[in-house]
Amino acid sequence: MNYYQQKRILDIITSIIISIIFLPVWFVVPLMIYFDSGLPIIFKHKRMGINGKEFYLYKFRSMVPNADDILHKHNKKLLERFKNGDWKIENDPRITRLGKALRSLTIDEFPQIYNVIKGEMSMVGPRAYLKKELDQQTKKYPKTNKYKDLILSVKPGITGPWQTSGRNEVPFEQRAKMDAEYASKKSIVEDIKILLRTPQAMISKW
Repeated sequence: MNYYQQKRILDIITSIIISIIFLPVWFVVPLMIYFDSGLPIIFKHKRMGINGKEFYLYKFRSMVPNADDILHKHNKKLLERFKNGDWKIENDPRITRLGKALRSLTIDEFPQIYNVIKGEMSMVGPRAYLKKELDQQTKKYPKTNKYKDLILSVKPGITGPWQTSGRNEVPFEQRAKMDAEYASKKSIVEDIKILLRTPQAMISKW
């Protein structure tokens, strides 16, 4: 059995176990989001998958419903902060109070299990990048261009090397290098190690 077959089995087994253990999340969190800020419950966004193929990534919504329009159409200062911050905004005003709690425990990422079951993502892998983000960031940091093809040679993951090593505190250049190094290893042992580190990384954000 090769690495990809082992990884797919690990993905399915882990997805089932997590879904069962956190079964209340699938019922309680949607209700909390609805009563906190209405609909929609799920936020979907196009991301780049293996070989650059785009797919819709799913999350529990943690921002106000019109967050994208606020950023790209109605708030130029916020958009400038977003780009200058390497596609991150410190103290993003679009995040709801409940959303901050969901993000701090990475609960907003749970719906990506559906992406894993569909085969678009893996439990462990590089970050799922926006096409525009990856294009602009590799242009801004030319040294990272060499990592691009390697990052896109494997499925993106719900968790991965950058998610368990500081997440938003990790600069793009370091993140790209970490993702590329992970992709080059193709090690099921490394996948298991990252999965085992993930709960601690989630708790440490709280």
